[in-house]
Amino acid sequence: MRPRAFLFGVAFALAQALSFAWAQQVDKVPSVGVLLTSSLTSPHYQAFRQGLRDLGYIEGQNIAVVAKSGEGDPSRFPDFARELVRLNVKVMLVGGDQALRAAKEATDAIPIIVAACDPLDSLVVSIARPGGKATGLTCISSEMAGKRLQLLNELLSPLTRVAILYNPEDRNKPWEYKQSQEAADKLKLRLRAYEARSSIEIDEAFTHIVNDHAQALIIFADGLTVAHQKKLADLALANKLPAMFGFREFTEMGGLISYGSSLTAMWRRAASYVDRILKGSSPGDLPIEQPTRFELVINLKTARTLGLEIPPNVLARADDVIE
Repeated sequence: MRPRAFLFGVAFALAQALSFAWAQQVDKVPSVGVLLTSSLTSPHYQAFRQGLRDLGYIEGQNIAVVAKSGEGDPSRFPDFARELVRLNVKVMLVGGDQALRAAKEATDAIPIIVAACDPLDSLVVSIARPGGKATGLTCISSEMAGKRLQLLNELLSPLTRVAILYNPEDRNKPWEYKQSQEAADKLKLRLRAYEARSSIEIDEAFTHIVNDHAQALIIFADGLTVAHQKKLADLALANKLPAMFGFREFTEMGGLISYGSSLTAMWRRAASYVDRILKGSSPGDLPIEQPTRFELVINLKTARTLGLEIPPNVLARADDVIE
């Protein structure tokens, strides 16, 4: 047998063995399948696991967690979702619109909990009573679009040209852009949208953004951009581009400013939804949870690198400042 063929056979056998082991585990204890774009080491996924522990769940003892990460590539979700269905998980937790679509296409029987950042009209009948097999949590990012643009305008006055970077594969982003455009019209700002569906396209978009002499950048949050927050923060800094995002993790990774709810808090709360469904609640009866607190976080080190002085009126409103 050729060495390459032998190695392939070993890898295939190992994969089959691991899949069989998972199948045995999920048959013995309640199971949850997880689909996320970010790494399994990401803070929000770890927050979900901590949320389970806080509720008394111990992985491998009284719950099985089968987590699948696209590692920044949402195109892998359909295969992952079908695998979770084959493993007969009792509930799926999915991050973002593309993971949700993959889960819904893979099953109409398994309850789905989605952690998303935008209106969930395509998922539920109503926020208070979703109906059907799905419910979830939202960070209502789109409704914050105007506020983010206003903050940038105060921070960088005089501001005239703002770039918007978004993933067109997320069905909710056109709505967020509409909200941004309405705010831009009132502020007399010019917006220009740039699309990115992958890490490579993020690089290409930045080239165009810089060549078009944008003064600032707003990045719409979805599974792809959350997975690449560090890359986005580094690119913005390297190109001397003040950038705004929806989650504080972006500023912690070197981004200039963020405004929105807490991603890690949302995923930690998702554990309680898993708990309630495993204990017999119908997902259709569980209201979509919306955040009640929004944080303005500013990275002063990044501001200094960009040569910016944060106006006192903006600094005074910051919930947190990173030195």
